[in-house]
Amino acid sequence: MAAPDFSSHRLPTDTDDGMVVIISGPSGVGKTTITRGIERSIPDSVFSVSWTTRKSTGIDVEGVDYHFCEDAEFEAMKALGGFLETAGVYGKKYGTPKAWVLEQLKRGRLVILEIDVVGAITVKKQIPDAYAIFVLPPSEDVLLGRLRSRKREDEAAIQKRFAHAKAEIEEAHTCGVYNLFLVNENLDESLGKAITAIGAERERRKHKNL
Repeated sequence: MAAPDFSSHRLPTDTDDGMVVIISGPSGVGKTTITRGIERSIPDSVFSVSWTTRKSTGIDVEGVDYHFCEDAEFEAMKALGGFLETAGVYGKKYGTPKAWVLEQLKRGRLVILEIDVVGAITVKKQIPDAYAIFVLPPSEDVLLGRLRSRKREDEAAIQKRFAHAKAEIEEAHTCGVYNLFLVNENLDESLGKAITAIGAERERRKHKNL
């Protein structure tokens, strides 16, 4: 199989204002809600839909939440260099489609990637000027409470996620990848801060290139 090919002809909506935004954070911190809020609030933003080998649930929408694929298809895409980064989570594989992201970036879009810390480090090596935001809980107690309130897993699984979250937060602080650490205490305020920070960074780059 071949990696997807995207036409390179210029569209009327294309600009030179492209920027990759990475959103990371542990389970239960609200990063997906913030990601979708940014996508809705910034007109030229596009969300990078990851490929995954996990099975679709009843609420997943193909091409909106994920691109669902079999393991062999995923590995073939990976072998062709078709992913910017890949991750294994609880036995399932996830990957960020490289050609699509680079095409949207070239067209001047704000390309949003919701990926983990390891993925962010990998993407930053390939796209050094990607703007990275890490979403933090107000406290560890609040994070644990949010994980429990979702009522999706038993206590053992929750504690496993909690331990992983603490390790991920520590890695985020020490890896040097993130431009902004955003404490999500109030969702509306956090979303507003993220949108303001992204807008300011795009303006800074625009003036820098004048």
